[in-house]
Amino acid sequence: MGRGSRTGTCSGSKKLKLPLGYRYSALYAGIRKTAKADVALIVSDLPATAAAVFTTNLVQAAPVKLARNNLEASGGVVRAVLVNAGNANCATRTGDKVALATTKALAKGLKCPASHIFPASTGVIGVEMEANKIVEAVPELISGLRADGFDHAADAILTTDLVRKTASTEVDGIRIAGMTKGSGMIHPNMATTLAFVMTDAAVTAASLRVILKRAVERSYNRLSVDGDMSTNDTLLVMANGASGKRVTQTNRAIFEEALAEVCESLARQIAADGEGAKRLVEIQVSGARDNESAARIARAIANSPLVKTAVAGADPNWGRILSSAGASGAQFDPDTVDIWLQSVRVCRRGLAAQYDEDALTRKLRGREIDMRFEIAGNGSGKARFWTCDLTEGYIKINGSYRT
Repeated sequence: MGRGSRTGTCSGSKKLKLPLGYRYSALYAGIRKTAKADVALIVSDLPATAAAVFTTNLVQAAPVKLARNNLEASGGVVRAVLVNAGNANCATRTGDKVALATTKALAKGLKCPASHIFPASTGVIGVEMEANKIVEAVPELISGLRADGFDHAADAILTTDLVRKTASTEVDGIRIAGMTKGSGMIHPNMATTLAFVMTDAAVTAASLRVILKRAVERSYNRLSVDGDMSTNDTLLVMANGASGKRVTQTNRAIFEEALAEVCESLARQIAADGEGAKRLVEIQVSGARDNESAARIARAIANSPLVKTAVAGADPNWGRILSSAGASGAQFDPDTVDIWLQSVRVCRRGLAAQYDEDALTRKLRGREIDMRFEIAGNGSGKARFWTCDLTEGYIKINGSYRT
């Protein structure tokens, strides 16, 4: 791979560069209340090495527990991913049995070990799920597998999402493509939401785990919509080697950067599609003591309802930003802080700066908001974070989620 030549990362479904050796399908199995595809299948024609991160919530869905166990039992090998939307299969009497029955049915159909099946679910918590709805759909899912079925599968995993979320890139003959879902119940801690990333590179499971951990830190761990962590959060990366290209010490940095860019694109799309959101917010913190401190400051700002509602109202209320940062637990001198909104400095050395508020308010009515928190001094810590505004739409969506 050398230094690498890359075609750009793509968001959405335009010009996706799909990796070799994967097929996809989706159908409606009757799990959702509306007749929209609710089960998706991703199959690697070759057994793929894999790595995953999961929710750190103490309450975990049955498929999360089984996926983790299968990944360990298989030694980091995944042949297929089975995902359903509309029911989280969490906090139920039959959750474990349902997860096991559905993965066994798929393993039988694909003629592979059950430990090579990676299950995932998303939807309502605490509602019993009927295993037969998925089990009976398995034959049709397998027969419907297509190399060009990526978008159909990406649509099937969505819940309150308004748009499909996909991204891809290619670097020196290696392709990486990912799909994700998430709009609400998004909080940055390990994986957030569901995400499935495929590459046709050959990578050892041990290397993939390290690469994924670093990619998550700069993408899904830098994302927040509402500060609520799901019970089902899962991010899986599969590498099947179908391109004939191997990741080695020589080209690892290039591959890692490409994978991280795909994950960043997916995370940013989630923030942009936050439930009820009208504005995407990118927060940049610089000058903190270290990167961890910068991330704590950015996270506190991103999770502040007062900051998020100010963004919703196009109100340059920088005091809320400074206050949230001060409550983050990170150490800094407030008298050294500058805050910028839409490239306009609103706070200088911890005090109000001179600016045209009417003109800035007009800029804050845009779809994307740039927020910079700069600490003067010798600190080298920096972080980037994505979030969205908080509107009445969020309340309407979540006030009637089950109905």
